[in-house]
Amino acid sequence: MVTPVPRPAQPTPLPVVPRPVAQLSFGARPVPTPGLSDAARSQRARYTRDAVLSASPARLLTMLYDRLLLDLNRAESAQLAEDWATASNNLIHAQAIVSELASTLKVEAWNGGAGLFALYTYVSNALMGANTLRDVRRTRESIALLEPLRQTWHEAADLLADAPSRTVVPGGDLGIG
Repeated sequence: MVTPVPRPAQPTPLPVVPRPVAQLSFGARPVPTPGLSDAARSQRARYTRDAVLSASPARLLTMLYDRLLLDLNRAESAQLAEDWATASNNLIHAQAIVSELASTLKVEAWNGGAGLFALYTYVSNALMGANTLRDVRRTRESIALLEPLRQTWHEAADLLADAPSRTVVPGGDLGIG
C-alpha cells in the first residue's frame, strides 16, 4: 500500500525575486553617495530594493547585466589606476552576477542555452584570472563579450514591453463558456 506524501496546508509564498538576486542587482555594498544624508541614502536604497523586487523577469535580467557591466567598467578603471582592492571588489561582484546568471539559465529551454552557459563559464574564468593576475586585458575581454549581450537583452525587453498584453475574458478567450 502506498502512503500519500503529506503536504502543507498552505504553500509557503516565495518572494518575486530571490534575495541573492536582489542583492546582486543593486549591490550588497552601498554605492558611495557623497553629500547625501543618512535618511536620503536609506530612502534611495529602499527605492532601489523595491524596484528590483517588483521587476519583471525581463527587467531584472537587464538590471543584472547593467550592474555587471558597471562592475566591470569600474574594475577596469581601478586596474588601470592600480587600485587593486577596488578592482578586486568589483570583479568579485561581477563574478557573483555571472554565477547567478549561469545557475538560473535553463539550458534546455532553447537552442542557444548551451552556448550562453559556455560563455558564462568562460567569462567567470576570465574574471578570476583578471582578479588574481591583475590582468586588465581579461577584464576588457569580458566587457567586449558581455556588452553586446547587454544591448540585446535590453532590445528584447523593450520588445516585450511594447507587445500588447493578452487579456483573458472571464468566459474564455471567445467569451464562450
